Amino acid sequence: MLVQAVTINTNEWSDGGHSVNHIYDILYMMGRDDIAVGVGGEGGILEDGTIQPNVGGYIPIIDQGRGTAGPCRYRQTIPVGAGGRLYKDTNFGYRKSFLPQGSRRYSPLKQPTAQQVLIEKISYGPISLFVIGAHTNIAIFLMTNPHLKKNIEHIYIMGGGVRSKNPTGGNHGNLYTCFKSNPYAEFNFFGDPFAAYQVIHSGIPVTLVPLDATNTIPITQNFFEEFERNQHTFEAQYVFKTLKMVRDTWFDDKFYENCFMWDSFMSGVSTSIMRNVHKRNGENEFAEMEYMNITVITSNKPYGISDDGSNNLFDGRSVPKFNLTENGVHSGHVQTGIRDPFCLQNNGIGRCKDGYTEKVSGPDSVRVLLATRAKQNRDKNSSLDREFFVSFLNVLNLPQNKGRFNFSSQFPYYKEVVYKPDFEGKKLGKTVVFDMDMSAGDFLALFYLLKVPVDTINLKAILVTPTGWANAATIDVIYDLLHMMGRDDIIVGLGDSFGLNQSDPNNPSVGGCKYLKAIPHGSGGLLDSDTLFGLAHDLPRSPRRYTAENSVEFGAPRNTDHPQLRQPLALEVWKSIVKSTDVGSKITILTNGPLTTLAKIILADANASSIIQDVFIVGGHIGYHRHDKGNVINVPLNIYAEMNMFLDPLAAKVVFDSMLDVTLIPLSMQRKVCVFPHFIKKLDFENKTPEARFSRRLLKRMYQLQQRNHRYQHMDTFLGEILGAVILTTDRQALNPTFQAKPLKVDATGDTSKDGQITVDPEQRKSIKILHKFDHRIMMFLQTGLLMTNNLLSLEASMSKKEFGAHRKVELEIKFRGTGKLIAHSCSGMKRPKVCSSNIIFSYHNCSCQDYH
Repeated sequence: MLVQAVTINTNEWSDGGHSVNHIYDILYMMGRDDIAVGVGGEGGILEDGTIQPNVGGYIPIIDQGRGTAGPCRYRQTIPVGAGGRLYKDTNFGYRKSFLPQGSRRYSPLKQPTAQQVLIEKISYGPISLFVIGAHTNIAIFLMTNPHLKKNIEHIYIMGGGVRSKNPTGGNHGNLYTCFKSNPYAEFNFFGDPFAAYQVIHSGIPVTLVPLDATNTIPITQNFFEEFERNQHTFEAQYVFKTLKMVRDTWFDDKFYENCFMWDSFMSGVSTSIMRNVHKRNGENEFAEMEYMNITVITSNKPYGISDDGSNNLFDGRSVPKFNLTENGVHSGHVQTGIRDPFCLQNNGIGRCKDGYTEKVSGPDSVRVLLATRAKQNRDKNSSLDREFFVSFLNVLNLPQNKGRFNFSSQFPYYKEVVYKPDFEGKKLGKTVVFDMDMSAGDFLALFYLLKVPVDTINLKAILVTPTGWANAATIDVIYDLLHMMGRDDIIVGLGDSFGLNQSDPNNPSVGGCKYLKAIPHGSGGLLDSDTLFGLAHDLPRSPRRYTAENSVEFGAPRNTDHPQLRQPLALEVWKSIVKSTDVGSKITILTNGPLTTLAKIILADANASSIIQDVFIVGGHIGYHRHDKGNVINVPLNIYAEMNMFLDPLAAKVVFDSMLDVTLIPLSMQRKVCVFPHFIKKLDFENKTPEARFSRRLLKRMYQLQQRNHRYQHMDTFLGEILGAVILTTDRQALNPTFQAKPLKVDATGDTSKDGQITVDPEQRKSIKILHKFDHRIMMFLQTGLLMTNNLLSLEASMSKKEFGAHRKVELEIKFRGTGKLIAHSCSGMKRPKVCSSNIIFSYHNCSCQDYH
C-alpha cells in the first residue's frame, strides 16, 4: 500500500493554516515529502446549485455560499479552545516542540487545494480513500467529477454509530456537547450530514468503522504502560507524548474507560482488509465484520412541510437545490445549532437525528460493510487484550520507513535560551499592555512597540483576543516574534474564545459564530492570519509556546508533568500586572482587535478604572456621510460598522459605557496610512534589521496578493492597524494630532445589519476622545525609520531563524545594560551609520560595534 496524498477536512476539529503545516512537518519527519497535501480552496456553490471549481470544504454543503465565510451550524458543537480545536491545532504544544521543520509550508495562492489534489490523484487510476473526518471534500469531488468515480475502488470510513451505545450515557452518538438536542450522531458524520449521505450513497463500495466497533477498544492502562515502554522511533515518541497529554488533561478519572482507538483503529482495520483482499466479507485481523443496510439522516421528519428557514436546500425555493426530490429525505427540518428549539424536548432527550447512521431497509438504504467489534488478542497470555494493540505498537516501532529525526536531532546546536533584558536600576517609561487579535497588522504594530526605547514605554504584557482575525493557536507566532526581538520577558495571556454572550450558557467551551462568520476561513482570512501569510514558518523558534500543560492550582483535574509551563489566561496576566504595578502608577492599554478581553477585564475587576490611565482603541467608524462606509466584509447589509466593533459589539458597548478614558483611532484615520508602496519603499534599504526585512517581506506579500486576487482586496485594513502604536508612543509635536470629544453610542442589539455601528448620541453620559487629524506623512517616516533603527533593546542580534542557530551554530554575546538615547555610530563594513543603543555591548555577524556612552 502506497500513500499518495492527504487532503484536510477544515470544518471540524482543526483549522486550515495550522493543520496543513502540521501535516507537512509530520511528512518531513517521515521522509515523505513526495506525498501531496491539499487544503481549502476558494470556490463556492451558487444559488442555483452550480458547484464552482475548488470549493474549500470550510463550510458544510448546505450552507456553502460563494466564498469561504459562513455559519457554523454543525461545527459549533466542537470546543474552540482547550479540549478542542486549540489542542488539535497545536497538538497540545508538541507540534512545535517535537516535530522537525522542512521546506514545505502553506504559501498563499500556491498551496494545492483539496479538490486539486483529489482530482489529480484519483485521475491516475484505481485508488482507495480513507475518510477520517467530515465528508465535505469527498462529497464535493463526487458531485462534480462523476466520470472519475470508477477509479475509486473502495471508501473506508471512520465514523457514525448504528447500534452503538455511548459508555457515559447509552446514546448512539458521541456529540457530548449536544446530547440534549441530538443524542444520535457521531462527530464525523454530523460535521456535514448531507456530504456523508452523498458519499455513502455514491455507489462506491463502503466499509464503515463506526462507534459500534471503536467503543469496544478503549485505551487500557496495560496498553498505555506497554506503549510507554516501547518508543523506539520518533513517530512512536510523538504519538505517545500526545496520548499521555490526552490522558493527563482528561476531564474526569475515566480516561481508560472512555478514550478509544478511533481513527487509528479504522486505519488498521482498513489496511488489514486490503492486505487480505482474497478473503471474503472483509475478513481481517482486528475487527469482526458484517454487512448492513444503512442511510445517513440529513433532516428530520416530517418531510416536505417545514419552511422554517433551517433548510437552505428547500426553504424559499421553487426548485430544490441540486434538483433534490420534493418531500424527500432531505426536505425536513435541519438542525441549526446546539440549542435548536426544534430539537429540544422537555424530557431532556434530543429529537434531532442529523448525521445519524441509521439501520434501514427500502430504496433509500445502502449495503455497507460494517465493523462491529474489535477482536480479542489471540495471545491469551499477553497483557494487551486486543489484537490491534499489538500491531499498533509493532508498526509504530518498525525500523523500516521510520522517522528520520525530530526537531532537536535535526538541529543539534539549537538550545532553548530565554532572552530577557536587564532593566534593573533603569527608569522605565509608562506601562503598556497590548491587546491584539493577531492579524498581520497587529504583528507590525508589535514590532513597532518593541522598537520604542523602554524609557518611553514599558511593554509589560500582551493579551490575545482570539475572537477576531486569527485562531488561538496563532499565539505561538507571538512567542516566536518576541523571541526574535529578545523580549522573552513579556508575558502573554490568552483570552476567551467567544465574544460576550456568544458561548453556550451551559458549556462555555462551545458556541456560535454569529459575528465571526464574517471572516473568511480561506484566502485573506484565517488561513493567512494563522500562518502570517506563510511567513510565520521563517521566524526563529521560541522556547515558549502554547502548551496544554496544566495545574490543579488553576482548576485542572490533575497536574501534568510540567504545570509551570501552563499557558496563562488573559485575566490572570492582567491581575499579575496590576499586582506588580507600583503604588500610584497606572497602565495604558492599546487594543488592536475586538474589545472582548478589555470588556471582560472591566466586568471582572471593579477597580479597573482606577488602575487604567487610558485606553487607545484602534477601531470604530463614525460615518458622517452616506458614502463614508465601514469595512465589515461578507455582511452586505451592515454598511457603516468597523470590523473590530462588529466582531463583539456587546464588548464595545461595555467599554464605551465604562468610566475609562478612551481614545478612539477610527477607520477614517487608519485609511490615511494605508499606502503599501510607500511603506515598502521606505523599508527597502541596503542595510536593514531582521525585523525590517521581515516586515518588508510581509508588507510586500500582502500588497502583491492584493494586486493579484480579489480575495485580498481588504489588505489595507491591516496596514492601518499600525497607527495606534505610533499615536501611543510618538511625541505629540511630531505628529501634530488633533482630537475631538464626542458622546458615542455603539449599536449592540443583536441585529447584525446594525451591530458595531457607532453614532453620536447626546444622551450618553460621557464623551470619547476621537483622533480627528494628524500628519500622516510624518507618521510613515516614523514607522519605517524605527523599524530600520538598530535599537539593541529590541535585540539587533535578534536574528532571523538561520542566524539564530536553528540551522547552524552561531555564537552571540548579548548583554543588556539598559536603554538610553539612540546614538549613531559608524561601524566597519557599513555604508550607512549604524545606530546602536547606548550602554549595550553586542557582537553581530555583519559588523562589530561597541558603545560605551
